[in-house]
Amino acid sequence: MATIRNIGPISQLRSEASSHVIRYRNGRIRQSGRGLVFWFRPETASISEVPMDDREMTLFVRGRSRDFQTVVAQGTIGWRVVDPERLASRVDFSLGLRTGKPQGEPVERIESRLGGIAGQTVLQAIGASPVGMLLDAGPEPLRSTLETVLEAAPALAEIGIAVVSVRLTNLAPSSELERALQTPTYEGLQQKADAATFARRALAVEKERAIAENELETRTELAQREALLIAREAENARNRAAGLAGAQGLEAAAEAERIRLVESARAEAEQRRVAIYRDLSPAVLLGLAARELAGKLETIEHVNVTPDLLATALGAFRGVASPVAAPTLAR
Repeated sequence: MATIRNIGPISQLRSEASSHVIRYRNGRIRQSGRGLVFWFRPETASISEVPMDDREMTLFVRGRSRDFQTVVAQGTIGWRVVDPERLASRVDFSLGLRTGKPQGEPVERIESRLGGIAGQTVLQAIGASPVGMLLDAGPEPLRSTLETVLEAAPALAEIGIAVVSVRLTNLAPSSELERALQTPTYEGLQQKADAATFARRALAVEKERAIAENELETRTELAQREALLIAREAENARNRAAGLAGAQGLEAAAEAERIRLVESARAEAEQRRVAIYRDLSPAVLLGLAARELAGKLETIEHVNVTPDLLATALGAFRGVASPVAAPTLAR
C-alpha cells in the first residue's frame, strides 16, 4: 500500500515494489511504474495503485448433476495482473490522496468476475454428467476443464488478468447422498470383514480341533506305552518269581536231600551203634555206662538218688555179679 505524506499544498507518495502506481494529470498518464516515489499536487493529480503480487481466491460452487443430485466443488484460483495500465483503465484502483487508501474495492470486483466465470464453468461440467460418473472421475477432470476455460477466457484477458493456478480440493455430493453411496461399499467391506472374522474363527476352531486330536493321540500313545510297560513289568515280575521259586525249590530240594543224607547217616550210625550194644553183655554195658558217668562227673553238680532207683541199681548189679562170681566159687 502506498504511503502519502502531505506537506502544505504538496504531497509525497511512496509505493512498494509489489505495487504498480499510475499518476494521471488531465486524463493522461504522467508516471507509471513499480515502487515509485514522487511529489504531486492533490488538486491536480489522480493516482491509481494496482497490486502486482499473486493472489488467491476461494472457490465454492454448489451444482446439480444430470440426475438431479447436489454436488459441491471447493478449491482455490490463483491470479495476477499482467497489464496494470489496462486493468486500471477498466477497474477503479484510485487512491484517496489524503489517506493513501483505495477508494473502492477493486480486488473484490476482479475476484467476483473470476468467480462468475469459474462458477458457470463448474455448473456446466457438473450438470453434464450423472453424480456417479462425477464422483468416480474425481476432481481432476473438472479442474482441468476449469483451468482451460479460465486461461482462455476473453473477459479476463481484456482487463489484463491471468490465471496462474487452479486447485480443486473437494468434489462431494450432499451428506445424505454421500451416506447412501457409502452404504454399498460399507456393506461390502463389512461383509468382507465378517467373512475374514468367520474364516479366522473357523481356522481357530480347526486348529483347536487339531490340537485336541493331537493331545488325544498323544494320550492314547502314552496309554498304550504305559500298558505295554505294565505288561512287561508283570512279565518280568513273573519271570523273577518263577526264577526265585525255581531257585528256592532247588535250594529246598538240596536242603532236603542234605537232611535226608545226614539223617540217613545218623540213623545208620545209630543202627550200627545199637547193633554193637545189642551184642554186649549187661556187665559191659554197665561198665560203659559207669565210664560215661565218670566222664560227666566234672559237669554234674547234683545227683538225686532215690531209694527206688538205688534198689533197682543194686538189684541189677547183683544180677550181673552173680553169674560172674559163680564160676569163681566153683573153682
